[in-house]
Amino acid sequence: MDKLHGLPGFELIGGPSSLELGTKENSIPRQLGPANFELGIIAGSRSINLILSTLLPGQDDGKVSVSNTKVEGMKQHIVLPVTHPFMMKNANVIAQVKSFLAQGEFQSGVH
Repeated sequence: MDKLHGLPGFELIGGPSSLELGTKENSIPRQLGPANFELGIIAGSRSINLILSTLLPGQDDGKVSVSNTKVEGMKQHIVLPVTHPFMMKNANVIAQVKSFLAQGEFQSGVH
């Protein structure tokens, strides 16, 4: 995100919230501070956007690097082989979310 903010049409494609995201000090995520509630984070490790993936450090889902999905104070963090745009429809992601909401933890051994 940080590298794309200055490109013409970025806000049109990403929407107004895209300008508030990123890793710079003034970005909304950096201003939130540590989680003070039970937080489970699922990161994706597959990409269908090879161009954006070249701009992201390390493993990513085509939009967000795995390293940038971690939040201070989180209870759990898992990485699943899913892409950013289709994560919410993935059966394994849905099962993991249900598990975290019901039991307060992700299912072990299901990745």
